[in-house]
Amino acid sequence: MKAWRAVEVRTTLVLLAAVSMAGCASQPPVRFHSLLPAVSSSPASTPPAAAGAPLVVELGPVTVPAAVDQPQWVLRAGDDSLRVLEGERWVAPLRDELRAAVMARLAEHFNAVDARTQPGPASGWRLRIEVQRFESMLGREAWIDAAWSATSVATPVRTVACTSRLHEPAGSDAPSIAAAHRRAVQRLADQIGERLRAMEQQASVLAC
Repeated sequence: MKAWRAVEVRTTLVLLAAVSMAGCASQPPVRFHSLLPAVSSSPASTPPAAAGAPLVVELGPVTVPAAVDQPQWVLRAGDDSLRVLEGERWVAPLRDELRAAVMARLAEHFNAVDARTQPGPASGWRLRIEVQRFESMLGREAWIDAAWSATSVATPVRTVACTSRLHEPAGSDAPSIAAAHRRAVQRLADQIGERLRAMEQQASVLAC
């Protein structure tokens, strides 16, 4: 009798494990995306804007809208409704992805040095970025609206405050939307880098 009960218990456990595995298998895998571009395996020439003295930048935490400050993607459909995609996520918190992508672009195209991680001269810029709109529209485009400001570390203190409104065409699939946001972030970093380079070359503050 005990032997039969043992067999029944083992059989039940096997069935429960099989059901659990089947349930897991039915869930689509989570895909992770990044705002950082893929590293090219072929050597590339240094962009012209990267020549010259290092551009020292101290970039503080990037702020993002509360609606997209979560692991899952939030997308706007054609009827203006919002969809939360459980299976599509950024590989790191969006604010961290944005900061890393901006700094990577500034380093690559403007010879920027991250003052938080690398020693540099006692000069440069304190940069703040507030993303006011980070929107993904299915089959249409990716939007990024950001207000950013930069203050010189050295005296005389100079400050510039600007707003960037960027949008890139996107398809209806997640990789296309991620690529559109990457392009928009690169354009944002280029606008910042060009403005800071121009201010370093002129004594007066340039208007946006």
